[in-house]
Amino acid sequence: MASFLRHPIRQFLPAEVGLKIHRSVNFSVVTNMEIELKLLLAPADVAAFRRHPLVKQHAITKPRQQQLTSVYFDTPDLHFRQHEAALRVRLVGRNWIQTLKAGSEVAAGLHQRQEWESRVPGPRPDLVTLSTLLGRDSVWAKALTAQALADRLMPVFTTRFRRTVWQLRLPRGAEVELALDQGEVQHDATQVPISEIELELKSGDPGELFDFALALQEAVPLRAGNISKAERGYALYAPQPPAVIKAARIDLPTELTVEQGFQAIVANCLAQIQGNEVGVSQGSDPESVHQMRVGLRRLRAALGLWRKITGCPDALQEEFSWLSKELSAARDWEAFASGTLDKVIASCSEESGLALLQQTAFHVAGKNRQKAAASVSSVRYARLLLSFGGWMQGAHWRDTLDQTGRDALATPLATFAKQTLVHRHRTLKHRGKKLKDGTAATRHSIRLAAKKLRYATEFFESLYPAKRVQPYVLALTSLQDAFGWLNDVSVGDGLLKHLAQTFPDLAHSAGFVRGYLLVSTERDVHKLGKLWQRFAALKPAGKP
Repeated sequence: MASFLRHPIRQFLPAEVGLKIHRSVNFSVVTNMEIELKLLLAPADVAAFRRHPLVKQHAITKPRQQQLTSVYFDTPDLHFRQHEAALRVRLVGRNWIQTLKAGSEVAAGLHQRQEWESRVPGPRPDLVTLSTLLGRDSVWAKALTAQALADRLMPVFTTRFRRTVWQLRLPRGAEVELALDQGEVQHDATQVPISEIELELKSGDPGELFDFALALQEAVPLRAGNISKAERGYALYAPQPPAVIKAARIDLPTELTVEQGFQAIVANCLAQIQGNEVGVSQGSDPESVHQMRVGLRRLRAALGLWRKITGCPDALQEEFSWLSKELSAARDWEAFASGTLDKVIASCSEESGLALLQQTAFHVAGKNRQKAAASVSSVRYARLLLSFGGWMQGAHWRDTLDQTGRDALATPLATFAKQTLVHRHRTLKHRGKKLKDGTAATRHSIRLAAKKLRYATEFFESLYPAKRVQPYVLALTSLQDAFGWLNDVSVGDGLLKHLAQTFPDLAHSAGFVRGYLLVSTERDVHKLGKLWQRFAALKPAGKP
């Protein structure tokens, strides 16, 4: 096992940009940790990739090729899929190899998956042999020996691809296996292409994977790849809308340092961002854009918490701002077209012209959704993730730290959390004193402080008793939701002006809705005052 994996901080390595870290288990014995970086490339760009001078420069062996055919098995109700496992039989040369991948765990973005392999005489799994490899007390071993499971197994999809493999030694000494896979995933008569590369770290610093990928991307338009071949196959077999991924709870051990906490929380935010990529780029659910933007806001809030210690580079911050703008435009129009206008229409159904106004708003929202999808599918987005992944994996915030900074990284996270929550609470209370001013600018300032405090409290929530944290978070959430609606109204007013100017026939309806929202805002501001009083009576989680 590479030495960097023994460092306690590495248990929180993020899984961004298709980075997969999992246990490889052969004959029920853990042999190593595999770290892979997956990137997609168009078939038309394969020739340019093969000719890339960096591949030849760092190759220490001649490339070798394999034709790989894998048949994946499951039950009609997808028993393995439901349990986040995959069972396949692969033809490698003249040998059939069965593989069970199961026990998937994700700890702050660290993906760990166990694998068991054995030879079989033909293209069918041998569950008895697999159960022997798993061990008598394994949950999966008991499941595999059930006769009903064996009788119900059937092939669900097939992957066929040619793999070209290079062994590389990178400038700082990392040993890497570079694999180019070209082929297809097939179910019945339907198939989708496979065209991707994987960089698997054999030894050395994982940051070199990102550096090498970024260098490749300067000549070949590589994109981020987070979906496995098995996941593509299941998508063909049982198509479903892309899942909407919300923020997962973060369980932080009390003994963590400031640096370990930083890595864990950033990884959690990245998981939410990348979990919604498919929903934004290929789906239509407005919630996908919303949750990806929430993940991005949480990430930027986390970077802000540690800015005096880690200091994320300005170039990366600027790229995150670009992504935020792309997502915000889509989210603002989708929230306006559905949420805001739905409320108005429900209260004023007799008003003519509102249906056409909403239809036009949905049309504009669709255009902005297409732009957001293109951004998430772009090389620029992939480069942002690769650059940030390299910064995180290499812990490059240490490069410019003096001894005081290094000491700060090693301090207990609990101490940092307490100081942060108390400070953020005081900031919000101070701004809240101006709530009676009634101006939109004042409410916006308070809303931002409330949002930062809520994110920080949720980051550190596991460090405190639930009975102390939950009422505080509930009151803070209610307050933020009220501010959020008022902000939606303010944003909606600007969008209504845009519609009235762009589509003169909608000017009357837009003016009516603006007036309705103005009156509604006055009522909601009064409710906001009561929510503020309820929150102001509470103490922050970090204060006894």
